[in-house]
Amino acid sequence: MSRYWSNLAQRLSPYVPGEQPKDRKFIKLNTNENPYPPSPKALDAIQKAVNGDLRLYPDPSCTLLREAAAKRWGIKPEQVFAGNGSDEILAFAFAAFFDRTPVLFPDITYSFYPVYAELWDIPYETPLLNKDFSINPDDYKRNSGGVIIPNPNAPTGRALSIDALREIAGAQEKNKRVLVVDEAYIAFADEGGTGAGTGFGALIPYINDHPNLLVIRTLSKDAAFAGLRAGYAAGSEELIEGLVRVKDSFNSYTMGSLALAASSAAVLDVSYYENINRRICLTRNRVTEELRSLGFDVVPSQANFVFASPPEKAHNGIAMTAAALFGILREQGILVRHFKKPRIDRYLRISIGTDEEMDAFLSVCKKAITENNA
Repeated sequence: MSRYWSNLAQRLSPYVPGEQPKDRKFIKLNTNENPYPPSPKALDAIQKAVNGDLRLYPDPSCTLLREAAAKRWGIKPEQVFAGNGSDEILAFAFAAFFDRTPVLFPDITYSFYPVYAELWDIPYETPLLNKDFSINPDDYKRNSGGVIIPNPNAPTGRALSIDALREIAGAQEKNKRVLVVDEAYIAFADEGGTGAGTGFGALIPYINDHPNLLVIRTLSKDAAFAGLRAGYAAGSEELIEGLVRVKDSFNSYTMGSLALAASSAAVLDVSYYENINRRICLTRNRVTEELRSLGFDVVPSQANFVFASPPEKAHNGIAMTAAALFGILREQGILVRHFKKPRIDRYLRISIGTDEEMDAFLSVCKKAITENNA
């Protein structure tokens, strides 16, 4: 604590990002980055945008990205908001739509949500996930100050169906409150987020049916642009206007010219990203089965990561803890994420890398479990 800090700065508990080491080369399976490169069309757009116009301020309306997202989803540009990554848009959404009545989000979820609530002095309540880490939709239909749900949820990877989310949107519309759906990982649901078979999928096609529904997307995960910082939101024009009012009270120029050029090209290169993200889903499914064969408890995932707990019982009576396996993996040059929190401290969140990276991960796990059971 510092005597120079404001009361706000003193009471904040900031978000802690995943480790980004610089002292040695690791296989990074700890921050849910896409293991494949961005679209060549998007990289080409960056090259073309590197010119003398960089002396000028970027477009404060982020028109390129808004028009690209509108074209991608068949909606109007006025229904799209663009920003410096989904985290920034989420922060704006908390300020724009939530107030003095407690907002609802799961007790186990993206740990930035309580940070935003504290930043804007917004009360919140956290309904408990079910024992299998699934969300109970009925918990989010009651009177509240609004709802925010990541779909799929993080760090568990479980997802709600389109129908379940639309029911929540309808209930909150009656309450005159906003439902924010954070779709950072939806492209990995059902091997592409189409909703085929199980009802999971993107909600943007339904924003015209629900004026209180705001859907937020990031280009960090499925578009392989974590280093670029770009995201967008889709919703009714009145919701978008609310975000713009907050943005322009904070920073009118949230996206640089290079980010706008690259992100607009990436959003429209659907076939490229469907191909690489389908590969990630296939790898995820294989890793899930192999971990289960080793005795891991693996939560069914619709994201680009798995949430897995090492075997509780070993042949020698000694269990391999998540913390111990985290340390073993790190020693072998593999980073995963361990959340030291109640209910989930037995689990590791493992991002899905290339097949070669996941083979290296599985090899260390197999050796660690075998030696522990010897």
